Amino acid sequence: MAMNLVAPFETPTQAVCPPGQPWQWLGYEADAHEHWLGVEQAQPLCAQCWQASQCPRQFAYPASAHETLLGLIPMNTRASQRRLQQARPWIEPAQSYEKNQLGLSRFFLNSLRLTWMMCLRADAAVLLRALALLRRPACPLPLGELTPSQGSFDLED
Repeated sequence: MAMNLVAPFETPTQAVCPPGQPWQWLGYEADAHEHWLGVEQAQPLCAQCWQASQCPRQFAYPASAHETLLGLIPMNTRASQRRLQQARPWIEPAQSYEKNQLGLSRFFLNSLRLTWMMCLRADAAVLLRALALLRRPACPLPLGELTPSQGSFDLED
């Protein structure tokens, strides 16, 4: 299933102006909840663009326009790409494992409200399990429970 793209994104990792000039992320304005995208350096396309004389070269987009593309960190930034490449391989298998452990792979949820409640319950189960593991008394040895112990045998006649 493909993600629905919103302006200014041409691909999930590339934001461009209408004539096609690639944009970089310039920053986030927290008060207005807007991301600023634009051209940092003069590119050959800007010099040939028919709108160059009227172009401000910096544009604001509300973060609420698209949670994934323009969320806290826009998808066209290095930080976002690094996060996807480093964190995602760890998160997806854990979510899949939890989904199978809780039996959610056998469910077909046709209601958004029911799906939301099931996701909250699954997340709560994961957090409670993690909390229980953190509060369990630590074993002095990492494999202490599996370490064999030697017993004494009294074999006198």
